[in-house]
Order: sequence, then structure tokens, then C-alpha cells
Amino acid sequence: VSFKSDFFYIAKQIEIVTTVFKTVNKNYVDEVNPAQLMDKAIKSMLADLDPYTNYFNEYDVVKFKINNTGEYTGIGAMITRKEDQLIIKEPYKGFPADKAGLKAGDAIIQIGDIQLSDYKEDASQLMKGAKNTKIDVKYIRQGKTLTTQIILDEVEIKAVPYFAKIDDKTGYIVLSAFNRKTTQETKEALEKLKADGAERIILDLRGNPGGLLNEAVNVCNLFVQKN
Repeated sequence: VSFKSDFFYIAKQIEIVTTVFKTVNKNYVDEVNPAQLMDKAIKSMLADLDPYTNYFNEYDVVKFKINNTGEYTGIGAMITRKEDQLIIKEPYKGFPADKAGLKAGDAIIQIGDIQLSDYKEDASQLMKGAKNTKIDVKYIRQGKTLTTQIILDEVEIKAVPYFAKIDDKTGYIVLSAFNRKTTQETKEALEKLKADGAERIILDLRGNPGGLLNEAVNVCNLFVQKN
């Protein structure tokens, strides 16, 4: 009996949510984004429960995968939004943006049929998709308008994108994320630097968003003695 009454109560609440959702989308004075509305509704509902019950939408899942595995399907470039353009800050060598001929400073103004001047949402989402997806882009380079086609591929984000000796005894390691490859890449960099004579190490953690706790612990274990 309790289950039946609970089921009826839940069904009634879902009907209320559905009715409100439809009414707002149909009759609100301005145009609304249904996906954003529902996303906010679900996240607001869960926020009152505890910090550990979370909803991951499709975009959140992609971000989570990138942060924790260091892999994703994309164009392989660091980009930034500037007004009505996406600026290529750094194309990673050998990855899709680089293969398509894009260079640092190129300003993308159109992706597929969408003019970025008309698109106010996260334009980087327009360049995500399945492997081998072909994306036509229009961009400006030194005043000239050019076009190219980017073919999406799997992109690997290095946890240690750079390491080197900065003087006779000091090694320098950039640690950009704590993903599944962090300990292995840090260990390899450390061994090469020590073999090259480094006796002390600078770990550069600027801009590191965090990630997997066990990887952070394992990196500590490379430097700190047991117990």
C-alpha cells in the first residue's frame, strides 16, 4: 500500500513539473532554452540534498572525462572566446587543428553554418563530436578570410606537457592535471632529469584544476619517504 501511494505521489509531482516546464517553454515572454532550464531545475533540486549527489549533463560528462583520463575527441587546440570570434591560442602539433592548417592567432568567425556573431552560447561545443566528424570553419588571419575543414580525432592531454633543467642542479616539471597518466609521466620526467644531474625539482602546479586524489598521493610518494 505504501509503495502504491508513494508511486501515485511521485507521478503527481512529475505531472506538475511537466506542466510547468511545457507552459514556461511555450508561453514565456522571451525565448528560453529548454535544456538549460531542465539542467538548472535538476541541479537546484539536488543541491538541497548533500554535496555528493550530483547530476552530470552531457557537457559535464565530457569535462569529467577530459579531467580524469586526459583523453577526449576534439580539435586539439587551446582556444579562447573574444567577442564574436574563437581565437586559436595554441594548436597542438599533429592534432586536428594543426592538420587543418590553423595557427596561433587565427580567429574563427563561422563553424559550419553558424556565424559566431549570432551565437551567444559556448561556441566551443560546436567543435565537439564523434571521431572523424568533419567541421567546416571560416577564420581570419592577418585580415584575410580563409576556410578549412577540421576532422575531429581523439586528443590526448598530457599531464606533464613540459619538463627541463633550468640550471645545473635544478629540474622543472609542469604538472597540468591529476589524471590517470600523471604519476607515470611525472616519474618519467623525474628519472630523465635525475639522470641528467638534477638534484632538486620545481613542480609547477599553476592552472592545475585537480583531479584524481590517488594520482596526487602517488606523485607525493615519488618525493616523500614512506611513513
